[in-house]
Amino acid sequence: MDPLDFRLKNAAKEGTKAAHGPVFPRIGYIETLEAAKNSDHYKRPLGKLQGRGVASGFWFNAGGESSAQVNITEDGNVVVTTGHPDIGGSRAGIANICAELLGIDYNRVSVIIGDTQTIGFSNLTGGSRVLFASSMVVTQSTEKIIQTLRERAAKIWEIDPEAVKWEQGAAHPVSPNAGQFEPLTLKELAEKAPAMGGPIGAGVQLNTVGADGGFGTHVCDVEIDVDLGIVRVIRYTAVQDVGRAIHPGYVEGQLQGGVAQGIGWALNEEYIYTKEGKVDNPGFLDYRMPVCSDLPMLDCIMVEIPNPKHPQGVKGVGEVPLVPVMAAVANAIYNALGKRFYALPMSPPKVLEVLDAPTQQAAE
Repeated sequence: MDPLDFRLKNAAKEGTKAAHGPVFPRIGYIETLEAAKNSDHYKRPLGKLQGRGVASGFWFNAGGESSAQVNITEDGNVVVTTGHPDIGGSRAGIANICAELLGIDYNRVSVIIGDTQTIGFSNLTGGSRVLFASSMVVTQSTEKIIQTLRERAAKIWEIDPEAVKWEQGAAHPVSPNAGQFEPLTLKELAEKAPAMGGPIGAGVQLNTVGADGGFGTHVCDVEIDVDLGIVRVIRYTAVQDVGRAIHPGYVEGQLQGGVAQGIGWALNEEYIYTKEGKVDNPGFLDYRMPVCSDLPMLDCIMVEIPNPKHPQGVKGVGEVPLVPVMAAVANAIYNALGKRFYALPMSPPKVLEVLDAPTQQAAE
């Protein structure tokens, strides 16, 4: 049976009870299977000693504590401080979100990473929670800023704040007063701040909840050198439900990073110990991590099923793409050789051992 059809027949969907207990909300697993099946990669024929494997993976993702502070400078630019080191493009994502909420160009937003001396507590930085959590507190902080800006504009115009709306980077009077006043931009309101109540800033600290799990389906092609036992990944496509891609370039980088890490785990990375229990390959010369020359272009297909419990629809991205890789590579090797591996890494000595096994058995 076609491996993707098999998975489609058994796919988890909204209402399915997960193995670890929760019932899944709206999820994009079926969409990842359909995207993989319709991809050019999956339709391409294979050559001699080549194999194709697929695998699916899930990661539960998380929220947790997060803190942020948003300040408007005197020249009308924006400084955002969060407590999360940037390991996957979160600063760019935060700048995009804050700029969109304020209706200004993202180049006017600077994002600073603070520590616990400068910003409230923020939980661990991981590949599947930082943008989810930090964008929540940044959104709420920015909404407070917008409320302050509306109040400042209303004070200048001597009207009720409810008669002021904020859009396209400026305060606008709501009809019937619209024709009486000119819009006040963020820059203009920032310049007037000293005379209108002082600096404009707001901060929020939350224990964020509402994280949705992520699903990915991967397609891997390998080619086997049966003389040397070398497995080469010749094509790879990662399909993932990424929620909403706030910064698509960085999302793609997260997917590629997880795949590269997984390929290393699958084929090369291994601790070798001496009889005395000491690590015998303590350096990266002998602990083989994949480099660019070891990998093909890692293609990505982003399926966007927004998280309804998040203001921007964000789901964690960075950990899901590591989950299916080892199984996808193993399935590809099985497809090429008809030999199943049950331990990692599937390195040349182990491949040769399996390939030589029938010859050894015949000799015995």
